[in-house]
Amino acid sequence: LGIMPDSPLFTAAAVAVIAMAIAVVVAVGLQVLRSFRDLGTDAERATYKTLHAASRAGQYLRTGLNPAGAAKASRQLRSILGCDALAITDTTGVLAWDGAAEELKPALMGLASKVFDGGHLAVIPAGELELLAAGDAGVMLAPEVERAVVIAPIKTGTRVVGVVAAFAPAAGAGLVRATGEVADWVATQVELAELDASRTLLMEAEVRALRAQISPHFIYNSLNAIASFINTDPVRARELVVEFADFTRYSFRRHGDFTTLAEELRCIDRYLLLERARFGDRVQVSLRIAPEVLSTVIPFLSLQPLVENAVRHGLEAKEGPGHISITANDSGAFAEVTIEDDGVGMDPDQLRSVLAGHSDGDHVGLRNVDARLRQVYGDDNGLVIETAPGEGTLITMRVPKSQPRHDA
Repeated sequence: LGIMPDSPLFTAAAVAVIAMAIAVVVAVGLQVLRSFRDLGTDAERATYKTLHAASRAGQYLRTGLNPAGAAKASRQLRSILGCDALAITDTTGVLAWDGAAEELKPALMGLASKVFDGGHLAVIPAGELELLAAGDAGVMLAPEVERAVVIAPIKTGTRVVGVVAAFAPAAGAGLVRATGEVADWVATQVELAELDASRTLLMEAEVRALRAQISPHFIYNSLNAIASFINTDPVRARELVVEFADFTRYSFRRHGDFTTLAEELRCIDRYLLLERARFGDRVQVSLRIAPEVLSTVIPFLSLQPLVENAVRHGLEAKEGPGHISITANDSGAFAEVTIEDDGVGMDPDQLRSVLAGHSDGDHVGLRNVDARLRQVYGDDNGLVIETAPGEGTLITMRVPKSQPRHDA
């Protein structure tokens, strides 16, 4: 039996559905309101809003003072100060302006000149601001508009790298203090950005040092080994030339600070082919690699120096044949790589001194790799080295399998 649209039963059903929908909306609204009230007092809610805005602004400034980041950060910082307008500059010009009074933008760098020169916060009260702006840049404000400005320096060390300028109808003590604090906070973000940039440059310098370490002894020895086969085994000589070219092309590539475990192992294979051309059966190698970790991203040239250390400082000084074992295993959130040799080993005290940078021993490659791992993954993720004179060396390296910020 169907229900007619104009029947009382149909109307009652429609009313019931609407009532249920309203009840759901009200319940959701009450839940949102209740979660906001859970923050506590008005002061606690204000603190939360301030911290949230600062957190958002910090994300935009982590690349340093640039127009894109400053424009997004200025919106958040203006909400913290509650001013009519907020501007951020570097030493060359205005990077961002959020809010009213944009007609003052051409005059800001002139108004901030004393802040740049002296490094101290400046307050220009209403009335005087209009006169200075008109004198410096020919800016004319509407007669009914009165604004003051607080200009605070962004300082990294002793350098003034920019300013934060807050415009408001009056420059009270609260706005003056708050603008100074905001400028100090921006300076901290800029210093963090510079630190990140310095760490990147340091990593690049470490890679260049590793490349320089490879070139003198290895290239000379490899070319000598290739030359020794030219008359006796020209086919082998040609094969070694190709391997040498591929190895040097990889080692001296100019793009990227990261590679994959698979690519690094391919480089190691070429390196060992060239070393076996020198040492023959004296160098024996075994590999045990879990396929699931081959795509793991690792710092460029982080494994090859460890294998080179095993050959040069472990097996070359050893009488008779030596063995190098390379393993790579899945260890939960990490890929764990070990390189073990049964060579002459090292003195642990000397090794600790080299890793700490207190001496320039023969194992500088180990120090460079250890330093780069700690820079990228933190101090808990450096090399773990077990060794003793006459006992060989076991080196363990652990890197996270998931690294969304690093591209191979």
